[in-house]
Amino acid sequence: MNHSPLDKGKEMWATRLGVILAVAGSAVGLGNFLRFPALAAQNGGGVFMIPYFVALILLGIPICWAEWTMGKYGGMFGFNSCPAIFGVMGRKRIWQYLGVFGLIVPVIIYMYYVLIESWCLGYAWQYLTGAMNSALGDDPNQYAAQCKDYFNQFTGATHDGLMMDGRLHISVIVWIVVFGVNFLLIYRGLSKGIETFCKYAVPMMAVCALAVLIRVLTLGTPNPAIPEQNVINGLGFMWNPKAVVDEGSNWSALAKPQVWMDAAGQIFFSLSVGFGVIINYASYLRKKDDVVLSGLTASATNEFFEVCMGGLITIPAAFIFLGIAGAQVSGNFDLGFKTLPIVFKYMPGGQFFGFLWFFMLFLAAITSSLSMLQPAIAFLEEAMNIKRHLSVILLGILTGGGSLFVIYYSQGLMALSTLDDWVGTIIIVVLATIQTVLFAWVFGAERGRKFANDGAEMQIPRFWVFLMKYVTPLYLLIMLVMWCWNTLPGKLIELQASPVAQMSMGLVLVVTIFFLVVIHRAGRRWQPIIDRAAAQREI
Repeated sequence: MNHSPLDKGKEMWATRLGVILAVAGSAVGLGNFLRFPALAAQNGGGVFMIPYFVALILLGIPICWAEWTMGKYGGMFGFNSCPAIFGVMGRKRIWQYLGVFGLIVPVIIYMYYVLIESWCLGYAWQYLTGAMNSALGDDPNQYAAQCKDYFNQFTGATHDGLMMDGRLHISVIVWIVVFGVNFLLIYRGLSKGIETFCKYAVPMMAVCALAVLIRVLTLGTPNPAIPEQNVINGLGFMWNPKAVVDEGSNWSALAKPQVWMDAAGQIFFSLSVGFGVIINYASYLRKKDDVVLSGLTASATNEFFEVCMGGLITIPAAFIFLGIAGAQVSGNFDLGFKTLPIVFKYMPGGQFFGFLWFFMLFLAAITSSLSMLQPAIAFLEEAMNIKRHLSVILLGILTGGGSLFVIYYSQGLMALSTLDDWVGTIIIVVLATIQTVLFAWVFGAERGRKFANDGAEMQIPRFWVFLMKYVTPLYLLIMLVMWCWNTLPGKLIELQASPVAQMSMGLVLVVTIFFLVVIHRAGRRWQPIIDRAAAQREI
């Protein structure tokens, strides 16, 4: 039996708190606790916070409000996916096709994100059982090498196919468990699966993070022989630009385009802006549900976890035990998986707090990965007229195959890094740019503001219209041009030199073509609804 997109029996959020926690859970993820501290440490500590907060104000919150508004508007016509919602807002078929970015971003990112998620659970189990401390031994001079070796073995980074080399590697077993839990929860639906889980997982994550934070902030000066490595200086490295200047750095970091691009990219990744997730989640709201205060609350919750939890735990802890050199590591995984295990080895009660840390990372990751599955589930259901169990099976085959590809080509984490560089970094900005142009210039920023303010407990100020029409798109376009000028040539050289990188981009192409074909076939059925929506808008 065919199901109309206007079916009144469609899913809805059960409570306002539930949708806020679900959106916050989507935003609060590994980017808060691993990516943000690593970028801050690499880009000057306290200096980095200046472009970070500029990007939050000029990009993050404005686009976040726009995505909430777009989702709620599309949901009024029974649509829950980016292609359909883009179509109803832009009227022309081209916008439906551009909506494909709102599908490939969460789906492709999920393929490697769920693998990192399984690493977090695996590390938590190793700490709980004491296996991690045993693996690191008792020689402090060997801690760094042992942590690196352990990570490489656990993730299969030494050579391709390591995790399937004649046996079922422990990390693959954990991945199977995590992958299965994700799809079990997504199968249960929006309110019974995602909302119910996030109601428990997000508070539990906060408790774990708070416990680790208190432990870090009460460390004092663990090594009296190095008095400068204390909690106060660790916090200064994170928050005080002058503290970095005193160590030989300077304000010139603000003149580097890459620093501003990293800050903006982090805001996007952190708030789930440019993912298609918020648009999907907001489409399940009722007509009079508030999107302004709810959107701001979800964003504020994310920033609390990122800055007040992630930043205050990771960087000061590494600084206290390992100094600036330990805090300024390279790579998003180094700080979380290679440096912090050294810290937990030194820290009194480190085994317990190591377990809490990685279990918290797992909770943060799974609330985010669930949100990456929902947009594609909604799309398959409304575009192919299939029920949830079929859409779950189809998406499970698609993402499972992609994830196994990342698992197999694990040497140097090449497949993972390629997908993250292209999809998890640049295509997010492309999608955000498309959304901004569609919302501000095609649908109309002022019309969007009035729609968002309808039923809202607080009003979006008028200057937001100016931001969305001029400042935000200009900021995004400058970022894209800068990336193409400074980074794209090097990325293309890397792509030409690596067959694995080429196959990774081939995977992205295959997924994109699949979704475009489905969009093309579904567009004919959507068009009458889109035409009616356009007629209503003209009245």
